Amino acid sequence: MMPFVDNNVVRRSPLFAALDDEAAAALQAMMTPTRLTRGEVLFHEGVRGDALYIIIDGKVKLGRTSSDGRENLYAVLGPGEMFGELSLFDPGPRTLTATAVADTRLVGLGHDQLRAWVRQRPDVSMTMLTAIARRLRRTNELLADMVFTDVPGRVAKALVDLAQRFGRPADEGILVAHGLTQEELAQLVGASRETVNKSLADFATRGWIRVENRAVVLLDIERLQRRSR
Repeated sequence: MMPFVDNNVVRRSPLFAALDDEAAAALQAMMTPTRLTRGEVLFHEGVRGDALYIIIDGKVKLGRTSSDGRENLYAVLGPGEMFGELSLFDPGPRTLTATAVADTRLVGLGHDQLRAWVRQRPDVSMTMLTAIARRLRRTNELLADMVFTDVPGRVAKALVDLAQRFGRPADEGILVAHGLTQEELAQLVGASRETVNKSLADFATRGWIRVENRAVVLLDIERLQRRSR
């Protein structure tokens, strides 16, 4: 039977970047495993946060619902990535809802436990703050894209980003099993499903991609990269 925690995956998280093997093992022993099925919500926006999570396998989307009921996706995270850490430094309600995009395994660590750990190891705080700063920079880039980049460019950039994080080599190119519905992909780029589908159809006609069920094969990633700029 496969162990619940893959140590190699967990050690990729920024939380463990500054730890030696002994300290990492001690921290992992404090963590609680969690399983989610596709579509299951881990936490809702507005609920007070009390833990951070590291994904072992599967995918989690982070989104927010507007006052008129529309959903916007801010990120899709995969193995080794961490989320929920913001409330450690700024206690308060969650700003996003975390939902499993596929069957997912995670480990969680309560903030009370983590605070005690961080007080003893200031270098851990620095690696976590660095991770938060990178996420903020990425959010700023997304906001700029919404203003200055057209929908096809945003779709191309999203496909390239998903490929870099979830893609694997295939016979014809890079297979990206992103697990997103057409609606979720549209939410990720901040456009209507119809407009995003037109962009995907255009890319397919040009021979840049092949669309599959909740997946896409990137046939010409260089063209997509140029279109995303």
